[in-house]
Amino acid sequence: MTTNDNTTALDSVREKLNNEIPDELSISRVTYEGPELIIYTDTPRKFAEQDGLVRRLASTVRKRITVRPAPGTQTSPTDAEPRIRNLIPDKAGITNLEFYPETGEVLIEAEKPGLVIGSRASTLREITKEVGWTPEVLRTPPMESSTVDNVRNFLKQERGERRQFLEQVGEEIHRESGQDPEWVRVTTLGCCREVGRASFILSTPESRVLIDCGDKPGAEGEVPYLQLPEANPIADLDAVVLTHAHLDHSALLPLLFKYGYDGPVYTTEATRDLMGLLQLDYLDVAAKEGRTPPYESEMVREELKHTITLDYGDVTDIAPGIKLTLHNAGHILGSAVAHFHIGSGFHNLVFSGDIHHTDTRLFNGASNDFPRVETLVLESTYGRRNDYQTDQEDSERRLIELINETSERDGTVVIPAFAVGRSQELMLVLEEAMREGKIPTMPVYLDGMIREATAIHTAYPEFLRDGLRQRILHDNENPFLADQFQQVDGGDQMREEIAAGDPCIILSTSGMVTGGPIISWLELLGGDPENTLLFVGYQAQGTLGRRIQRGERKIPFSDSRRGKELTLQFRVESVSGFSGHADRNGLEDFVRTMEPRPHKILCVHGDESATDQFSSALYQKFNLRTYAPKNTETFRLG
Repeated sequence: MTTNDNTTALDSVREKLNNEIPDELSISRVTYEGPELIIYTDTPRKFAEQDGLVRRLASTVRKRITVRPAPGTQTSPTDAEPRIRNLIPDKAGITNLEFYPETGEVLIEAEKPGLVIGSRASTLREITKEVGWTPEVLRTPPMESSTVDNVRNFLKQERGERRQFLEQVGEEIHRESGQDPEWVRVTTLGCCREVGRASFILSTPESRVLIDCGDKPGAEGEVPYLQLPEANPIADLDAVVLTHAHLDHSALLPLLFKYGYDGPVYTTEATRDLMGLLQLDYLDVAAKEGRTPPYESEMVREELKHTITLDYGDVTDIAPGIKLTLHNAGHILGSAVAHFHIGSGFHNLVFSGDIHHTDTRLFNGASNDFPRVETLVLESTYGRRNDYQTDQEDSERRLIELINETSERDGTVVIPAFAVGRSQELMLVLEEAMREGKIPTMPVYLDGMIREATAIHTAYPEFLRDGLRQRILHDNENPFLADQFQQVDGGDQMREEIAAGDPCIILSTSGMVTGGPIISWLELLGGDPENTLLFVGYQAQGTLGRRIQRGERKIPFSDSRRGKELTLQFRVESVSGFSGHADRNGLEDFVRTMEPRPHKILCVHGDESATDQFSSALYQKFNLRTYAPKNTETFRLG
């Protein structure tokens, strides 16, 4: 795209805006920052007085709009701060105010951001009318989170450079586009007939978008096929979309920046923070196990600097001729089903990511309400004929039985758990069971990243299930803050003391027993038959968790204890129903209840038997064209 092309496009947008605004308002500059249109004005206070004007302008130009004051038109920060505080109710709990004169924005962090915003953003408009600054509001996490703090502080430091990046992205997105594309193609770079290394390329004649870029649990060195011609040059990709933060979808995304990619990563705000947490831990675990990490931590920071966060339901231009909308996937915090609208209705394509179709304690069920879908790329983790999970209530009842049985034997329950999602689900079950006397009140130790991941959950309650969000935001009942939850922060010495102490419950990463502190718990507690190892999540093929689940009891250590073998003697149990994935019924219901249904379904993210059986079942039940693709295949969709 040439500068003249962009200037012409912006001049056209500016002309439309000038035709819509009252004469007493002025526009000094119009620019794009990523997908968003930024209007700078010499009359910010008068703009704020026009209730509904920005919504009308956004409808006219069909873009999201932010209005900012032109430099020098706002009150000085010294005078503005007390006036802003005076407009915001004390109950909002302001924890930080920061002014950014270069953009005319004031960042307001508060414990109750809703009180800062006001009904229909009335307080925000009052702030702009009073002092001329454009407010940006953030929630102060109720649990201290080093991840949230670090990400926010890093983005504040990079604010100037990031603004330049966003303007460049805006130019690329809005470069001149021709007619509807002649074709749309999807290339499978991973997670076909396997679980892990999720990655796809979506291509049109004008644009290329990468969806996810993960590793494969328990299979070191098996990475997405990024060397394929469809993926290259990586530096020239238009965009990257991340469905959620689990490492089998996100682990290798920073590698793109090592290969020269300098463009945007689109995801939700919660996923942005969680992916940073999990990727840095991924590097740490690799280093501790003596493996060479595939990238440096600096690449994680580059990725964060290039991330553009979207809310569920926002329709966003991400490349010429491609619009993206993220919807709740019900899988983990911030997880998304990605809907791509290509051309002016030429083709609509949905990537499910990982989904849980029904409500859980933690999340509302996955959304499948799309205006149009021609092609669906659908996860098939539990796609086999007999992959039916236990009902949630029955699962919780069985979990409580096993805890009580172990407690009566003075044993300890060890639960390998994913730091993100399953741990928080279990915490809610355990907190309620202890509160209601269904199990004895005892310490629940959180080992690994679980507590930090939980703090991130409380920082983004808008992604949680309706009732839980209400408890945290309005009822001052945060179940994650219950006294029995204790962080293991004393290393091996603390673990030894816990193992030698009274009965307790231990939630520890990693969820598939592929490394991390769970290995220490196997060594400390695995030799006592009074203890119980309890699996509650999916154990991928090739992982130590899968081998133990299937009966293997002699465990070789592959780290610094090389050559040592451990014989497990504790009870090993599995309880289904806590998975973040839909079971066979849930996957079929996701398709059955879609209106309209897709014409074509690609069944991915399941082992060969799961994808084959599920693909066949969907064809037979719904008379749809279905496929169980292999990695490195390309499908022409339109």
